[in-house]
Amino acid sequence: MYRSGIDLGGTKIELVTLNEQGEEVFRKRVPTPKDYRATLEAVASLVKESEAHTGRVSSIGIGIPGVVSALTGRVKNSNAVWLNGQPMDKDLGAMLGREVRIANDANCFAVSESVDGGGAGKRLVFGAILGTGCGAGIAINHKVHGGGNGIGGEWGHNPLPWMTADEFNSTRCFCGNADCIETFVSGTGFVRDFRAHGGEAASGIEIVALMAQGDPLAEAAFGRFIDRLARSLAHVINLLDPDVIVLGGGVSNIDEIYEYLPALLPKYVLGGECATEVVKNRHGASSGVRGAAWLWAPGEQAALPSLLASK
Repeated sequence: MYRSGIDLGGTKIELVTLNEQGEEVFRKRVPTPKDYRATLEAVASLVKESEAHTGRVSSIGIGIPGVVSALTGRVKNSNAVWLNGQPMDKDLGAMLGREVRIANDANCFAVSESVDGGGAGKRLVFGAILGTGCGAGIAINHKVHGGGNGIGGEWGHNPLPWMTADEFNSTRCFCGNADCIETFVSGTGFVRDFRAHGGEAASGIEIVALMAQGDPLAEAAFGRFIDRLARSLAHVINLLDPDVIVLGGGVSNIDEIYEYLPALLPKYVLGGECATEVVKNRHGASSGVRGAAWLWAPGEQAALPSLLASK
């Protein structure tokens, strides 16, 4: 069975088709229309182009910046706001003549890295994306664990654990709450904290480069950041105890994280010891779209139309 995965973001839609061996046989991206019906048509057009190129009909999985509500069957929490309130999987399924599976893009990242990425061979993978925001997904036996509310893995909107007095009530999050993990350990949060203490940098990578040059403000900012990240991930380990944590997003490219984090985790993990691996992702920016394709796991079979009928 061929599998097509679609990464549907606010600015671009990307499709990748994988063959039976998981090898990429087609890839294309187009701008995202800011309109629901036009977005559906853009996705359907990419699917048809892929199938014309490969000569094979494929299963369809889509990663979106939001979730499909288990209660209403409609998209919610999407920053591509024209998707919210829409029965997207049903509408696309009707257009394409087959079942369409939709998951949060962070869950797609976790699935991708669990199948053949940084978490390959592990049963329970926690995939944390540290970028502009701070999302995460959970994959169990290569399948999404979304939960009854569709928000499994949303660690970024829990409060920062074990807050110090100066951290308490110090940040506001777009979700409406104060002191969310996202406001401290995302790339945005790292830079915000550095600037609040008198530093100047555009990214976490720049802060670490300044630290390597002996900049005391950068050294202090990284110390606060890595301790906050340790607290945040220890919170996950105490609750979920995953076999591996895979980091994605721009912050995951800071190599010093993997050097300093293991020594800090036991300070906060129950029992004072921690064997949980924290590793960098293997597929980079392609993890989300590959994970969308793997929403159809090996051995599963979609009810696919014939190629002739799909034209």
